[in-house]
Amino acid sequence: MALSNRPAERHRQVSRGFTDRVRGAQSWDAPAPVAGWTARDVVRHLTEWLPPFLATGSGIRLPAGPSVDDDPAAAWQTHCDAVQSLLDDPATSGRLLSNPHTGELPLDRAIDQFYTADVFMHTWDLARATGQDDRLDQDFCWQLLAGMEPMEEIIRSSGEYGPRVPVKEHADPQSRLLGFIGRDPEWTA
Repeated sequence: MALSNRPAERHRQVSRGFTDRVRGAQSWDAPAPVAGWTARDVVRHLTEWLPPFLATGSGIRLPAGPSVDDDPAAAWQTHCDAVQSLLDDPATSGRLLSNPHTGELPLDRAIDQFYTADVFMHTWDLARATGQDDRLDQDFCWQLLAGMEPMEEIIRSSGEYGPRVPVKEHADPQSRLLGFIGRDPEWTA
């Protein structure tokens, strides 16, 4: 299924895939492809970085949910539902997010560009950590890679991505994206 280019719908589609992996997780302490992380840490990352980003850049405060330590699935669902509600709110399209690194962007576009894309990429991490289906939408992989490659120096200097991992010359879009963001597409727990 091709992903929508509308922020609210794309978030719904991408978060559904991540939610499926959350529901299928059997061990939250399983190692994840990100060095030093567990499956629980993948959920922690996604539920903890966006709220301050939104609060600082737009004044929006997402409702707090359960602790990831106590209930990762409930923490994710509360967070995911709050983000979707924000994107589904007609008033969101008129709001802006301001950030010293990104400038001023429409709020829904900022969420799509930075957060939904992050959920998409971390779906692979959670799937690999928990032994689930790790296939990602190939077209969106190409789209993300095409948008990120011209900014590689900035991305690498941010410290948010590891060094590029070499992949086979004729690797598929998913493997190329994973290698770009510092993941070994062959990684297994």
